[in-house]
Amino acid sequence: MTHAVNVHPLVSPWGRFGLYSFFIDAPEPAVVDTGIASSPAEGMLPALEAIGRRIQDVRWILLTHGHIDHVGGAHALWELTGRRAQVVIHEADAPMLRSRRAHVEEYLAGRGQYLGDPEGEAKATAAAQAVISGEMEPSMLVKGGETISLGGDVTVSVHSIPGHTPGSVAYVVEGGRSVFVGDAVQVHGAANGFPGYLDPVAYRTSLEYVRDEIRPQHLYLGHPYRRADGTAYGVELNAAQAQEAIAQSLAVEGRVTAAACGCLQAGLQQTDSPYSPFARVAEELGYTGDPALEPSPFFTSMHGYRTHLEENSYRTVPGDDPQTPRGASHS
Repeated sequence: MTHAVNVHPLVSPWGRFGLYSFFIDAPEPAVVDTGIASSPAEGMLPALEAIGRRIQDVRWILLTHGHIDHVGGAHALWELTGRRAQVVIHEADAPMLRSRRAHVEEYLAGRGQYLGDPEGEAKATAAAQAVISGEMEPSMLVKGGETISLGGDVTVSVHSIPGHTPGSVAYVVEGGRSVFVGDAVQVHGAANGFPGYLDPVAYRTSLEYVRDEIRPQHLYLGHPYRRADGTAYGVELNAAQAQEAIAQSLAVEGRVTAAACGCLQAGLQQTDSPYSPFARVAEELGYTGDPALEPSPFFTSMHGYRTHLEENSYRTVPGDDPQTPRGASHS
C-alpha cells in the first residue's frame, strides 16, 4: 500500500502573480510545475532549504501543462539538479517546452487575433525570451495512463485532462489521493476573473472526470482560483473544498457556454467595446475585467468556442444545459 507523503507549496513571485510549484517529499523527490526562469533559484531553493531539503536532490520535474508560468523554470531547475532530474510532460504540450517560439505562435493563433496590439508579437517574443530559462527536450513524454515511481512505495499516476491546454494532465499520488491539476480547475478564474481554456468541450469533460473518477482527497491548484465573490480558494484544497471548486467550475463553464454560443449563433459584431467581437458575452455574464491583461483568458476561451462552433455543431436549448459534442478522452 502506498502511504501518504508530505506536499509543500513553493511560491515564486512574478509581477502580480504568485506562481505555485509543489514539492512531493518522496524518496525520489519531485517538483510539480516550475514557475518562470527565476523561480527555481529565487523561490524554490530557499523554500526547500527552510524545510531541510536540497534542490539538487530533486529527481522528478512533473509538468501539468505547457504554459509559460509552469514550464518557464524547467530548464533552470533541471540544471540545479545537476541535470539528473527526469522532466515529464504530455506529448501534446511538449512543443512548449522545446521551443520559445511555440508560445508566440499560440498567442498569435488565439487571443492575439482579438487584442489589436500591433506590438503583441514582439511582446510575446520578449516574454518568452525573458521568462523561459531554456529550451529542452523532455526526459519522458506521457499520454495518460502511466505510473511513475518516486522511490519506495510512492507512485504517481498520470491522467490526461485536456481543455485548458491539449496536454494538461493530473498527477495523482496514490494512497493519499493528492491530486495536482495545474490550471485544469479554473472556477471563476484567477486575477483576471474569467476562466481560461482552449477547448471548452474537453475542459468540461475533464472536470467531470476529476470529480467522478479521480475523486481528490487533496487537490492542488496552479493558482489561487476564485469564488463568485472574488475570494480565493488558495492552492491546497481538502476533499470538500475540491468538490465545491469542481462544481463551481462546471457551473461557470455552463453559463459561459450558453453566453458564448448565443453570441456566436447571433453573429460576431465588431464594435468599439474592449470585448469586441464578444461584447454580448461580457454583458450577459456581467464580466467587467480587463480582457487585454495577460494571459487574456476571456479572449482565449472565446476563441475556443469560436473554433468549436466552426468545427462542430453547438446548440443551446433555453433552460437546459448546453448540448455539446463529446470528444475528450481520458486514460
